[in-house]
Amino acid sequence: MPRPAIDKLRIRLTSTVLGAENATNLLLTALLSKGHALIEGPPGIGKTSLAHTLATSIGGTFKRVQFTPDLLPADLLGYSLYRMDRGDFEFIPGPVFAHCVLADEINRTSPRVQSALLECMNEHQVTLDGVTRQLPEPFFVIATQNDSDRHGTFPLPEPQLDRFLLSIRMDLPSEEIQQRILMDHASGEINGKSSTEALIRPDEVLALQNEVLEIPLHESIAAYITSLCESLRRLSGSDTSVSVRASLAVMQAARAAAFLESANAVHPDHVQQVFPAVLRHRLVPADGSDPLPLINMVLEKTAVP
Repeated sequence: MPRPAIDKLRIRLTSTVLGAENATNLLLTALLSKGHALIEGPPGIGKTSLAHTLATSIGGTFKRVQFTPDLLPADLLGYSLYRMDRGDFEFIPGPVFAHCVLADEINRTSPRVQSALLECMNEHQVTLDGVTRQLPEPFFVIATQNDSDRHGTFPLPEPQLDRFLLSIRMDLPSEEIQQRILMDHASGEINGKSSTEALIRPDEVLALQNEVLEIPLHESIAAYITSLCESLRRLSGSDTSVSVRASLAVMQAARAAAFLESANAVHPDHVQQVFPAVLRHRLVPADGSDPLPLINMVLEKTAVP
């Protein structure tokens, strides 16, 4: 069974952002998979609130960076400062040197700054001035992204998108949920401030991540994941549209989904559950259309073991 802290995390997230049950499950899936999460959608629907609540619920260090057009790579990674009293340089670490980093509105800054996160997200390290420094473990990046048709946004390059284990789409909630939000705010049950009490320690997160790695994966499930990815490559018309990293991401996320459901192995429904979130942001059609219908078609037509 998942540890009680995971259940407490789920309750806190769903009570902070009403109607975000699916987004909550995917965010926890990314955390347990040792991956990073990209939350997409229009402004004002709770993307930052959801990410901030999870980040502050994890013990350890947390940094929030508001991405703006004038941001520089040094503002993220850090820099060397000359100390005249000592006659040498001192490294001043940037906000990426934290257990959890919230990159808010990541597509409002230039691709140059976005690419500064590539080494951090993939190798969990930073190389500056010829020196490589390790980031703390666990290291988890949650990025929020406004819709690309909004003014003042820069599209994320494909290598950057591929570093995110999965993307989470958040849209305007139903009228019923909107009414509940209004009533809860009016009654004071929601005051706009989420609790900052840590519910889980970094070492406990690492332990849970190791438990996820022990979830068995049958050869037939591996073949199913491979078939899904191959079918998506053929239908998208590009052999490079779905990388090997994407296939591994599907496997990791499916294991985490199985763990969250207390399953003793990965089943096809766990793969189907995470497949759209893992692949949606990796497919970038030339016409700018949503690749989700293509992904759903692949899920429908691929034989299930």
